[in-house]
Amino acid sequence: MQRKLKALLLAGLGGLALASSPVSAQVNTTPAVRPDVSAAYGRYHFKPIWFRAGAQDPAPAQLVAILQRAPFDGFAEGPQLAAQVQAAVSAASANPAALATAEQTLSTAWVRYVQALKRPTDGMIYAYPVLRPQGVQTDEILLTAAAAPSLSQYLTTTSNLNPIYQQLRDAGWAAAQSSGNLAPDPRLLANLDRARSIPARGRFVLVDSGSQMLTMFENGQPVDRMKVIVGTNELPTPLIASMMYYVTYNPYWHAPDHLVRKTIAPTYLKQGAGYLKSHGYRVIDQWSENPTVLDASTVDWKGAAAGTSHLFVRQDPGPLNSMGKLKFPFPNPEGIYLHDSPGKDLFAKARRNLSNGCVRLEDARRLGRWLIGQDPVAPSNEPELRSQLPQGVPVVLTYFTAQVKDGKLVYTDDFYGWDKAAPRWASAAPGNIAR
Repeated sequence: MQRKLKALLLAGLGGLALASSPVSAQVNTTPAVRPDVSAAYGRYHFKPIWFRAGAQDPAPAQLVAILQRAPFDGFAEGPQLAAQVQAAVSAASANPAALATAEQTLSTAWVRYVQALKRPTDGMIYAYPVLRPQGVQTDEILLTAAAAPSLSQYLTTTSNLNPIYQQLRDAGWAAAQSSGNLAPDPRLLANLDRARSIPARGRFVLVDSGSQMLTMFENGQPVDRMKVIVGTNELPTPLIASMMYYVTYNPYWHAPDHLVRKTIAPTYLKQGAGYLKSHGYRVIDQWSENPTVLDASTVDWKGAAAGTSHLFVRQDPGPLNSMGKLKFPFPNPEGIYLHDSPGKDLFAKARRNLSNGCVRLEDARRLGRWLIGQDPVAPSNEPELRSQLPQGVPVVLTYFTAQVKDGKLVYTDDFYGWDKAAPRWASAAPGNIAR
């Protein structure tokens, strides 16, 4: 067994270029076992996870390969842990009594890797706790590994997270191996961090502000996509993970403060109430489901134009409504929606970061049809009519400046500047402010 185990380790790890790692000559190769891992083994009496097939089990070599690549998952300690795994298996090959220690050493390395891999995206707003990366408790990680029918398949699936993440990381890793420079590009790591929160499977909507595109996924694979208009550099579309449960027909539009100050209030002062009527504008007392409509002649328009007073201005449904005919709400503290738009000419632009934060859709009816399963037709002309979806659909708003084209990693313009520093959101009070 000793000879077979040593031969397996050498054969399985021979192509991993450990010696070329910048830190390989300085790493601590002393096997280390975390107390929580030891406690889990004592609690659940695991059979061998990593040596379940005895000396022929390829799992240790696969784990080392994953850990060697781990800097491209944003886990810089991966190569050091890979060296510890090698040392533990080598010790076990020379002394079968050390197999139990090797087993827990490998599990410690795997737990640390998975917990780092599944950390939440920096700057992402998670509307529900369940949308944060799951499966990071030590017991859960080890129980799942122990129960996996194929440990190899489990390791592969877990380390890949989702198809978008896998494609970006693997392209970066392949380029690094080809060039001999094993230090990951910080831009790639920023993009991979944003890719962590994408579902691995199922039906979901992905909005990428970087490319200004929306993609519909089924069974984890893209089935349709369309152009979108996203927030400007000054008012960027946030990173959000949420759930969509209904669509809204004939939506109101609530004018953001800066438009009330710069456009609506000055124009009212020049043209009077006729301007409000021609555009379907009404002044209300608050953003709520049932606000009170105020007499426009009684409010402080001069103060609103000067920025010294605040007005809530709502636009009725109609051909001029900035929300179009359909709105796709999802809970988030920033008042962000997906919505229709009457300004279709803007979708012809190559760069479409033109909104006040919300996401305008090139073809809202097509998205509605995909969500509902039939043509989205309003049952009446009443405003703000809600139609329940057959089931909730995850929605992820993200931002990619890295793409894979013809197997090669390419970078696009980082117009939000988020590759240098993750966004920090000062959450607005929940409201119905479309932008």
